[in-house]
Amino acid sequence: MRKIADWPLGVCTWSLGNDLERVGDVLDQNDLSHIHLACGALTDAPGREAWLRAIETRGWVVTSTMVGFPTEDYSTLDSIRRTGGIVPDEHWPANREIVMDALRMTAELGVGYLSFHAGFLDMEDSEYARKLMDRMADIADAASDRGIVLLMETGQESAEELCAFFDNIEHQALGVNFDPANMILYDKDDPVDAVGVLGPWIRHVHIKDAVRTRTPGEWGAEVPWGEGEVPADAFLRALAETGFDGALAIERESGDNRIADIGKAAERLSHD
Repeated sequence: MRKIADWPLGVCTWSLGNDLERVGDVLDQNDLSHIHLACGALTDAPGREAWLRAIETRGWVVTSTMVGFPTEDYSTLDSIRRTGGIVPDEHWPANREIVMDALRMTAELGVGYLSFHAGFLDMEDSEYARKLMDRMADIADAASDRGIVLLMETGQESAEELCAFFDNIEHQALGVNFDPANMILYDKDDPVDAVGVLGPWIRHVHIKDAVRTRTPGEWGAEVPWGEGEVPADAFLRALAETGFDGALAIERESGDNRIADIGKAAERLSHD
């Protein structure tokens, strides 16, 4: 099993289209045994049984599950601001049920974390902030009842804004899945500085890299680990300084050769 420092290294299943065979091949090729598992892979009975069988027989460790929402539109920054996470009022009842189903699946797996994008935070708009905090408290209560911590994905706000959100909501069943590339893709923050701010809440980490946009209001670009603006050595050092003791999961959401890019990330991390 490959480790980086004392952190186990794994792969996000959705980076490989939740294709069980491809995920297994990539894990074997890179001496990995940990996965960040998309709940979408478990929604039909045959697929769920195949995943559960592979996890048991091949000794895979699920470090966290992940859930997304079918109504989210990532085509532009503006569209994801309008449609992302648990924010849209018209989709809240259905999206709440999606989270509840994901919590049930996560509990059945015996996994302690479920990650997701909650949606853009805006603590300056008191009505909006109260709505989002009420919804987060609702699903965090449900997570707590099952012994699960909900992990909010970073990137759609600055680290200070997310820190203020946690300070306001004060819920023990909330934490952070830290994605350094998202800080760059959304042009929100410096990933190394953000680790220092969010350290007390970081429970799980994505290994992903990106370059910042040169056109305000547009996306940055995701690139293979080690080829973007995430300073790998400084990032890993900052994580260690916070006392982080969770897992790392390689995520690759674009590119034409994700299998090779995941392999590059595993190799480069081993030499950092």
